[in-house]
Amino acid sequence: MTTPRVPLSTYRLQFNRDFTFAQATRIVPYLAALGISHCYASPYLRARPGSTHGYDIIDHHHLNPEIGTPEEYDRFVAALREHGMGQILDVVPNHMGIMGSDNAWWLDVLENGEASAYSDFFDIDWEPLKDELQGKVLLPVLADQYGMVLDRGELKLAFDKENGEFSIFYGEHRFPVNPREYPSILTAATETFKQQVPAENEDLLELQSLASAFGHLPGRADSAPEKRAERARDKEIHKKRLAALCTRSAQIRDLLENTVAALNGKPGNPGSFDALHELIKNQAYRLAYWRVAADDINYRRFFDVNDLAALRQENPAVFNQTHEFVLELLRQQKIDGLRIDHPDGLYNPQQYFWRLQCGTHTGASDAGCGEQRYYVVAEKILTGTECLPEPWPIHGTTGYDLSNMANALFVDPAAQPALSQTYADFVGDWPDFAHQVYECKKLVIDRSLNSELNVLANHLSRIALADRHTCDFTVKSLRDALMEVVACFPVYRTYVTEEGLSPNDEKYISQAIACAKSKISSADASVYDFIREVLLTRQAAGHPQFYERSVVHFAMHFQQYTSAVMAKGLEDTSFYRYHRLVSLNDVGGDPLRFGIEPAAFHAEIQKRARHWPQGMLATSTHDSKRSEDVRARINVLSEAPDLWRENVHRWRDLNQNLRAGENLPTHNDEYLLYQTLVGAWPLNGAALSAEFSERIDRYMLKAVREAKENTSWAVPNQDYESALSSFIRQLLSSPKFLESFAALQQKAAFFGMLNSLSQTVLKLTVPGVPDFYQGNELWQFNLVDPDNRRQVDYSERQKALAALHSAECTPLCADQLTSAMQDGRIKMLVIRKALSLRQMHPELFLHGDYVPLQVTGLQAAHAVAFARTFEDRAVVVVVPRLSLKLTGGEQRLPTGSGIWRETALELPARPSGNLCNVFTRKRVPLENNRNLKLSSVLEDFPVAILIIERNELR
Repeated sequence: MTTPRVPLSTYRLQFNRDFTFAQATRIVPYLAALGISHCYASPYLRARPGSTHGYDIIDHHHLNPEIGTPEEYDRFVAALREHGMGQILDVVPNHMGIMGSDNAWWLDVLENGEASAYSDFFDIDWEPLKDELQGKVLLPVLADQYGMVLDRGELKLAFDKENGEFSIFYGEHRFPVNPREYPSILTAATETFKQQVPAENEDLLELQSLASAFGHLPGRADSAPEKRAERARDKEIHKKRLAALCTRSAQIRDLLENTVAALNGKPGNPGSFDALHELIKNQAYRLAYWRVAADDINYRRFFDVNDLAALRQENPAVFNQTHEFVLELLRQQKIDGLRIDHPDGLYNPQQYFWRLQCGTHTGASDAGCGEQRYYVVAEKILTGTECLPEPWPIHGTTGYDLSNMANALFVDPAAQPALSQTYADFVGDWPDFAHQVYECKKLVIDRSLNSELNVLANHLSRIALADRHTCDFTVKSLRDALMEVVACFPVYRTYVTEEGLSPNDEKYISQAIACAKSKISSADASVYDFIREVLLTRQAAGHPQFYERSVVHFAMHFQQYTSAVMAKGLEDTSFYRYHRLVSLNDVGGDPLRFGIEPAAFHAEIQKRARHWPQGMLATSTHDSKRSEDVRARINVLSEAPDLWRENVHRWRDLNQNLRAGENLPTHNDEYLLYQTLVGAWPLNGAALSAEFSERIDRYMLKAVREAKENTSWAVPNQDYESALSSFIRQLLSSPKFLESFAALQQKAAFFGMLNSLSQTVLKLTVPGVPDFYQGNELWQFNLVDPDNRRQVDYSERQKALAALHSAECTPLCADQLTSAMQDGRIKMLVIRKALSLRQMHPELFLHGDYVPLQVTGLQAAHAVAFARTFEDRAVVVVVPRLSLKLTGGEQRLPTGSGIWRETALELPARPSGNLCNVFTRKRVPLENNRNLKLSSVLEDFPVAILIIERNELR
């Protein structure tokens, strides 16, 4: 039996051409010294050239050459092993990068249509509603209407004489010509050539023979295996013959080039493009204006990204082809585990996870091999009280759940009414977030994901027509009802399969149906009852097998769609519209969950310890809307709602004259801007850089485009965007504003550091695997990507760590760090010390119990305390929360008796050894055998992990 190697900690590295294997190798000693057990690598299989993120893979069998050679990769792996470290790899099973001229599988589909060996690798609807798209894939790549692009001569036919093949080019995009259509080109060349040479000319005869041979290839609609094989074999033979003919005959080469030039037409003469148009019409694709995608696209995408086509991982051939290389890396122990990107896009995630766990030994079945061989975590976003499906053979999520839970601890629930009122007064409205989400989901369906809904409605209509009790439901009525159900869906998706559904699946489907019914005025709700029965697969009862398969297939495809709509409607639209307290607007977060109390936090962590104790624990990721340190600052506003109200209204009045008009920018966007400045303001804010201004400008541009209210990516409003940019530039150069802004920002910065330290300690000690996003071992005030993918200054971090090592952490050292918190070394110290402790006691942190500790006294609400216990080992963790309120707003550390007074925590039993704070090396005295005064625990350092060498904590 293979035992998964569970990491003690992970450190996320973003690989691209600007951060390579060679560069990663150089920082391995630093990461090892910091205490990291595993590098957590972004995708590094071959991606589109210039990819900054690696999620647009085009070849699953090779490393990305922009990141490094196989030899450089092996040196990176060797360096990890030398330092006792391992590696987790981010895997992208849901989609591939397409377009361009790089993806061989996609190009094969374009060339051969349904006859391609890869036609069922991608999730393409070859039988869409539109007759003109039957057997074709829509390619929305054109910057203008097709006819306009054609008549301007921007679509170019080209001949590759070395490979004997024709393609149509549009900018960087290549579209192979169906080989069976080559005769229309070759025959035109032949007619010209016949006028120049005798009828018995060998080259003429060969050209005529090739025209005939290409014309007799099996058609692109013929997907029978033997016909596919015949076409794949013979087309390549014929291409080689054509290439050989061109090699030996310059006359043929010139002839074909002239023929191609004639077909390419002449701008200003529309009729000259007729032949090229006919050729394009006969391909397995339709070239279209990019705006057509929302309504007509017939391949599933990653959300609404046309350049990322979804893969059908339910097809065993697809799984094998896309995972062969990665599974080999696992076999060779070059990687120890996997992070699975966007599993909600998969047809059957549970089946996929079992194939992954079992795919490394011969003969594994889809039902599972009975054990988990590798550490696997899933990028699953949970909403509300939703739980990760228990049957999944994985170790947990990538940590969005912990990120939002820990963040909420530092938001004061008592401030909700005041901050709600301030926001409403500022924007002149009382936003209803739940209704916004509903409306935003309908908006993205209408603007971006309409075509996928049409596919579902068409499928559902076929199901309805097959039963006399439902055959009167029209396609329109079904489509309208589906839209309402999707907009009302309370979670990203359900997990219905042919094997059945869970009680939670039934609950969420029933909730969505009930919500949809409540929003309609029609008296006839029977269409919603039909949809419910289909989604629950009950509609299949008593019907033939083909009908049952169709019902289950629809339900499973529907689930893939709801996840995309939720992601685009919630994360990428609603979160950019609703700004009451934007630190709550992050992936997996709920802005309506306005903070949590310690008791609720403990309950959630205990549940996690029971079910998913080895999942990742994140506070910042590459997908975060704001880094942990930015959110920690913004959270401080909840502790001073009156101060925030006073300041934000003053700034609005102060900056009124910077506007280009009444709503240029809107007050809602202005409100977001002020919170963003509070969170992202540089530590040396007295000397604002041009780079910071550019970062804020770029962030706000992305934010308002994602919001889709005053401008958007699809239809940019240049006037609004220019007014917003001008407002930002003037604001950041206004002495009056900067002076007014400074006091509140400094307060948020100070208490934000304390929030961040507490949050970091929690991540390092609760059940799970703490993950660190690159650079966040020092203060890092990143905004959403691409801002959070800027290069990290590892030289600065190496120097800081070296200084910590040389100083050794005596009480004097700890005192120096607290007095110079702005340099970030205090955060690095906390991380290094806690990681060192995890390395010394791995069983305690990987398998130990989580024991909430009761805090009593006047300031009890301001402390979170718990123990981790395993056999005869234990640690006690204590961190402060809501420190601004705790100190009465005074910028001082929440330490000592002046702050904590008689507040104390009670241990479940008296420890048999001494207690010592790992951060200061100071002993902490016990009071009354089992009580610890927080004034002693947090005497002169703001957080504590107390070591108990021998104990009786049970």
